[in-house]
Amino acid sequence: MARPNVKPKSRRTPNKVTPIRDADPDVNQLAHHLVKMSTEGVADEPSDDEVHRVMAALGRRGGKIGGKARAASMSPERRRAIALKAARARWNRK
Repeated sequence: MARPNVKPKSRRTPNKVTPIRDADPDVNQLAHHLVKMSTEGVADEPSDDEVHRVMAALGRRGGKIGGKARAASMSPERRRAIALKAARARWNRK
């Protein structure tokens, strides 16, 4: 079960800073979450690092074959037209 959204206590005791605490979750929402976890087996969300690692691997996989496969499927005239358009765009930049 996920911990309630409580911010950690501050270590600054001389100023007697009280911790900021968000409102407690609604009892009905908590009950719904518990029933859903027990019946569906809700998995934890992946961490940002895990998402970044997976997305980087997908991008690398497509990037490794993307340009080569595209160039192989085009005619020489089409590749030349694309290269001319790219060169004009580079030279027309201010």
